[in-house]
Amino acid sequence: MSQNIYDDAGFFANYSRLPRSVEGLAGAPEWPALRALLPEMTGLRVVDLGCGFGWFCRWARENGAAEVLGLDRSDDMLGRARAGTADAAIRYARADLGQLDLPSARFDLAYSSLAFHYVADLDRLLGTVHRALVPGARLVFSAEHPIYTAPRRPGWSRDGEGRLTWPIDGYQREGPRTTDWLAEGVVKQHRTLGTQLNALIRHGFTIRHVEEWRPTAAQLAAAPDLAEECERPMFLLVAAER
Repeated sequence: MSQNIYDDAGFFANYSRLPRSVEGLAGAPEWPALRALLPEMTGLRVVDLGCGFGWFCRWARENGAAEVLGLDRSDDMLGRARAGTADAAIRYARADLGQLDLPSARFDLAYSSLAFHYVADLDRLLGTVHRALVPGARLVFSAEHPIYTAPRRPGWSRDGEGRLTWPIDGYQREGPRTTDWLAEGVVKQHRTLGTQLNALIRHGFTIRHVEEWRPTAAQLAAAPDLAEECERPMFLLVAAER
């Protein structure tokens, strides 16, 4: 079973202060690139895997989705999502993505933002999602890039030419990784890029787009602190079709 760190009071308080928590999708720098991978939303039946505060669920409805199911394991996240939603076509439910069951051929789009790297049994989840989508439906997700989740020595270093380098150790050693992010002892799952893409293929998905996200020139001009994201990708963005 995956860790439920979002119901830790300290973690949740810190998470609630992040720009993406306060500003919603506009506060997530990868959102424009992720949005470009989405199909036209009109009439779609959507499931949001790890819906958090419900920002994407509400965006999907505002852009024409017929119905949206937002799933999250955290009661605190679901509480915030429900408090911010007044739309009968959006339903929220508690679910552990690693043990998820969904009805077959029920959805036209499955979406997930920065949740898959917490799921211990990603293989099972992808099989469940594939069965839950109708033919031609799309899975669009973001996750922490495996370069970022790989075990690593703390901090940045510089190479012989003075360039910043990201000190990775044991990229090929997959499995849980415990880190301190917003709270101590946060468990994330490290999987190589190949493992993740091949899992999609094995479950019958056709990969349509893979992006190792980096900020645009306009984003860098507006937020210079994003410059380190040009040195190593923090996010992996994928669009796949059933």
